[in-house]
Amino acid sequence: MKKILSLIRPKQWIKNTFVFLPMFFGGSLLNSYNIIACIATFLAFSFIASSIYCFNDLIDVEADRRHPVKCMRPVASGAVSIPQAYTIMGLTFLIAISILSITAIILPSYSTHDTHATLFQASNPILRASIIILFYWVLNLAYCAKLKQYAIVDVCVIAFGFVLRILAGGFATEVTVSRWLVLMTFLLTLFLSFAKRRDDVLRMEQTGEAPRKNTIRYNLTFINQAITITAAVTLVCYIMYTVSPEVVSNFHSDYLYLTTVFVLIGLLRYIQIAVVDKKSGDPTKVILKDHFTQLVVLAWGLSFFIIIYL
Repeated sequence: MKKILSLIRPKQWIKNTFVFLPMFFGGSLLNSYNIIACIATFLAFSFIASSIYCFNDLIDVEADRRHPVKCMRPVASGAVSIPQAYTIMGLTFLIAISILSITAIILPSYSTHDTHATLFQASNPILRASIIILFYWVLNLAYCAKLKQYAIVDVCVIAFGFVLRILAGGFATEVTVSRWLVLMTFLLTLFLSFAKRRDDVLRMEQTGEAPRKNTIRYNLTFINQAITITAAVTLVCYIMYTVSPEVVSNFHSDYLYLTTVFVLIGLLRYIQIAVVDKKSGDPTKVILKDHFTQLVVLAWGLSFFIIIYL
């Protein structure tokens, strides 16, 4: 069981909490219908992601066996056989589809925001979220098989995957996803992806062997500049979001800009982890283990919650 859990990587499910952001930013966090829809979408996305992790380990099994760290992965180490990995991949996919199907049947299949919607727009919101999730699955199969071999394309696909999480959460809860949220999500995850690639470049310089095929198309100068640019644009985008007339009008508050300080501190902290500590290889581990980052995220969330809901 431990090896199976290692294969499906439940710790990585924290990434799928992005599906809750439309509900949070949309001011409907206390709506019970949206909570159920979002939880179902989160679970479906998580099992779909686990299915992709299985496929990724199967595709990379030979390369992982030559890697000093990835050689301990279940398939590469032989703890889980290739047929077993394919079976688990299929099961996690079926679990995701089952969750979406059951939720689509249980929850009301009508639109609560637009009584004049077209047939497609008025269809079950969970079914529309399902289309996004299935597209995410296909895109990431292509990523594992080929797209990750191309520098820049690889990080853009990862960032776009988080945008799809946002869109799925928006469809499931019938909350309109703002262009600001889409832009901030793409930019922030692009920043994190470049920081992750920095660890690969450092390992390549130390060992003389590229951890990924596309690592040779990166170097520290490029990565450092990319991290700086994406962090700066993310911060500017967030500031513009907090002071935009539509957001101020929607939340009936002129104080959202105050939360910018936590975004700035969070970005600086992550750059410190990447550049000074050289430990940005796994953003999930950083979030789960770095208490400073956890406090900043908590402070940002609480301040935003107070401004929106109180």
